[in-house]
Amino acid sequence: MALTVSLVVLFGIVLGLLLKAKSLGYGSAIVAVLFGFLLASTGVAGPINNLIHALTDAIAKVRA
Repeated sequence: MALTVSLVVLFGIVLGLLLKAKSLGYGSAIVAVLFGFLLASTGVAGPINNLIHALTDAIAKVRA
């Protein structure tokens, strides 16, 4: 749960910076979508959270 909250904060900051810089391209669209899914507790947020957890676990195993 703590990882999800920190990702929401991270994506929120990145989205805010992208909006301020007025550079709304494909990258900012992806950040906005991820921010929305992590922030809202919809039915689609569960699989996206599982994907993010799997990616962070894979990164942790590679770094170990």
